[in-house]
Amino acid sequence: VQLQAFGGGLVQPGGSLRLSCAASGRTFSSYNMAWFRQPPGKEREFVSAIIWTRSITNYADSVKGRFTISRDNTKNTLYLQMNSLKPEDTAIYYCAARGSSYSLPTNSATWPYWGRGTQVTVSS
Repeated sequence: VQLQAFGGGLVQPGGSLRLSCAASGRTFSSYNMAWFRQPPGKEREFVSAIIWTRSITNYADSVKGRFTISRDNTKNTLYLQMNSLKPEDTAIYYCAARGSSYSLPTNSATWPYWGRGTQVTVSS
């Protein structure tokens, strides 16, 4: 599966942004999907994930209540709605995929497929 994230940009603190991840190749609906991010000078970290049926999601504590992950299997697209953005949300955001299961690990090494990232900058 090939992945491409887009939708990043510059936003003021408290603002909102929606990221999208377009998938091509093998059947999108057979993959679990996730968002990770890499802040400047830091390691890549887990943000959120969703299983192939959309019935189970997982969020990092730092984004719970502010970010919402979703997917449209008819459009082969993953989304991340980000509200109440903070300067510490500034990072390159990546989408990732792994085979369908009821597991949503937060370890990036367990996600084999990655797209190019999109930059999100939260600043006044």
